[in-house]
Amino acid sequence: MDDISSELLPAESYQIDSDAYSDSDSGLSEDEEETLVQEAEQGYSEAEIAEFLVRLREDGLHKFLRWYLGDGRTLRKLLLGLYVVPPKPLRHPSTPDVLLRPFAQTVLSRILRRRAKLPLYNTVEDALELLARSQRIIVLSGAGISTSCGIPDFRSADGLYAQLRDEGRYELDDPQQMFDIAYFRENPEVFYSFAKQIYPSNFVPSPCHRWIKLLEDRGLLRNYTQNIDTLESQAGVTRVLQCHGSFATASCLRCKTRQPGKSIEEHIMSQTVPRCPSCYAEHEKEVAERRTAKVARKGKGKAKANDWDDSESEDEEAWKGEPGIIKPDITFFGQALDSTFDECLFRDREEVDLLVVIGTSLKVAPVSEVLSHIPHSVPQIFINLTPVTHVKPDICLLGDADTIVQYLSDRLGWLIPPAPLGAGRPPVGQATKIPTDDVAWISRRGAQAHEHMLVSKEAMEAYARARAEAGDLSDSDETEDDDDEGEEEDEDSLLPPTLDGADGVDGVDGLDGFAGTEQVEAAHDADVDEERAADVDEQVPVADAEVDSDEGDAADISEPLAEGKQDRPSKRSRLDGA
Repeated sequence: MDDISSELLPAESYQIDSDAYSDSDSGLSEDEEETLVQEAEQGYSEAEIAEFLVRLREDGLHKFLRWYLGDGRTLRKLLLGLYVVPPKPLRHPSTPDVLLRPFAQTVLSRILRRRAKLPLYNTVEDALELLARSQRIIVLSGAGISTSCGIPDFRSADGLYAQLRDEGRYELDDPQQMFDIAYFRENPEVFYSFAKQIYPSNFVPSPCHRWIKLLEDRGLLRNYTQNIDTLESQAGVTRVLQCHGSFATASCLRCKTRQPGKSIEEHIMSQTVPRCPSCYAEHEKEVAERRTAKVARKGKGKAKANDWDDSESEDEEAWKGEPGIIKPDITFFGQALDSTFDECLFRDREEVDLLVVIGTSLKVAPVSEVLSHIPHSVPQIFINLTPVTHVKPDICLLGDADTIVQYLSDRLGWLIPPAPLGAGRPPVGQATKIPTDDVAWISRRGAQAHEHMLVSKEAMEAYARARAEAGDLSDSDETEDDDDEGEEEDEDSLLPPTLDGADGVDGVDGLDGFAGTEQVEAAHDADVDEERAADVDEQVPVADAEVDSDEGDAADISEPLAEGKQDRPSKRSRLDGA
């Protein structure tokens, strides 16, 4: 058992999943089902399984399996205790743990993804208290903190992909080919023809970048950024990990020699392809040698012109895409993330006491898995233009991120550092959109009471007057909605937010009960338009899987036990209730 547990790697601590287990096997026979049910019922008790799941959510997959297997327990007993039956090839009682481990990791990782919101934290005041007392904060940031600097995101309606599609300057089957490593090897000039548009020397850090520096001075464990613009570093943040790479360094595709990103800045600004001097010289030498050798093989007779052309074409083909081409160390489609991400996250999860997610809709894995990988008891604050529905942070502060962090800092008596002087071009939209002394919060109700939208007091007063003139929801209307059951009740909780004067909203007492404006409702709608949701999508062209908004179910990958039997747990009850 110890040998199995010692084989686990940091990268196996999150996002363990496999299509190999997506399809269930043929159904169990009655005798086989009865045998497995009896084995499960003779195994772990409900209390033991509950204890295991608490430990899993706190320790994470890697540490939990090391502990569990280290005490001589078996994975088969754990899976049956969860009422999860392995697929047919792994179902025999003699199947060793070394073969069951990949399937067990898939099951446990899907459980980990379903983090439950902590009921203790809900209000803006709670967020302020958490920020004030936390000393080991992880900040997970995305493109939403850089759009105010004038840097476009990739996936929004006005992002780089849309621009490439609309301009039609390049023969791309898909705009994402611009950041595809195979396409880059073939056509590096395409990337370098527009790279200066996203090169960080052109931009100044936003209030959000500088707020992260403020957190570092007070107790930042690490900033995991999905952005490639290095603006966190320009703001002075030192404990930053560029999860998807950046322009800070560049490497030769052939010899892998790494050099400072500044060494290719001239090429980026002049839209030319940088080449590694030593590799390109070797390339030229090898091509010349191949041409000479081929001519020599033709004998003493004169080679035909088209033979020489073929030789040149074939020689170039042998080097196609890699005659010493230098590429910024940005993670392209087809490239894996640097192992540093796994190693840092594996260490940081043991220390973190608060997670702040800012400017990202958490669409791209594995970075999006950070929320479920850290201990589930660690509070999470989510700051973004639009809400998310596939994860469950504890407090959601929605609106312009620059304004929100300025508001939080003012309330805490913190001073955000000024923007560095002489860096890049003048910022776009650096001033907060709402003066912090004019901030109000619209809070939702019911199960979404932890979601708060930042608006100006003037806008809220205007909205309140409009609602008063139009006529608010009557008590009978609300009662009627509350009497509805099932999905209709859930839908009601997703729609009209209420104004909560207790959550730091000055001068708006007595407005509870007002339903939100169409703008607010749209921003909170669970079915928000994909392009709107992508407004703050990650600045990352990496080829990692996008997160499915469907949470999925760990039991979907296996045969369930005792389906339909009234005296035993139902198909997924034990797993769902854990």
